[in-house]
Amino acid sequence: MSRALIIVDVQNDFCEGGSLAVAGGAGVAAGISRLLAAEPDRWEHVVATKDYHVDPGAHFGDPPDYVDSWPRHCVAGTEGSQFHPDLATDRIEAVFRKGERAAAYSGFEGTTEPAEGAQGLADWLRERAVDRVEVVGIATDHCVRATALDAARSGFATTVLLDLTAGVDPGSTDAALGMLREAGVTLRGTPRT
Repeated sequence: MSRALIIVDVQNDFCEGGSLAVAGGAGVAAGISRLLAAEPDRWEHVVATKDYHVDPGAHFGDPPDYVDSWPRHCVAGTEGSQFHPDLATDRIEAVFRKGERAAAYSGFEGTTEPAEGAQGLADWLRERAVDRVEVVGIATDHCVRATALDAARSGFATTVLLDLTAGVDPGSTDAALGMLREAGVTLRGTPRT
């Protein structure tokens, strides 16, 4: 059995200067890169997720309500949808894009490129005998929470490395941490908020 790192949505639009910036996002990108360099043998596999919107319907709001609708972000093919430049991507084996035509928070809703067989995250991990995952990324209270909950529901022993996450709002981040604990997810560290 093996362990995988899941890097959630460390994209330009979710970091400082982006259209839906989360404070501390760039620090999360750099911190993940430092950890990958410092502990190269910690994970047998490293994957990442991306918000990658084409026409996600009511997920984009004008004006947004910041609950169910958000400013335009991570539009397919834009600079905002790209990984933050401080994130080291050389270890990433597969990228799971989500939210093309609807809101999608969990990386387990995403798939690899159709040219690669459009495989979902759970199947990809199981094919490689992964039984444990560690989750990092943006945002603690939205896509990190959803990805970690789905990982646990899918039967993976799940840990969130909170020092390598950034939350949108302290209140919703605290609520997310409660949901994760209740689902049996191991939490280590403190999220940036």
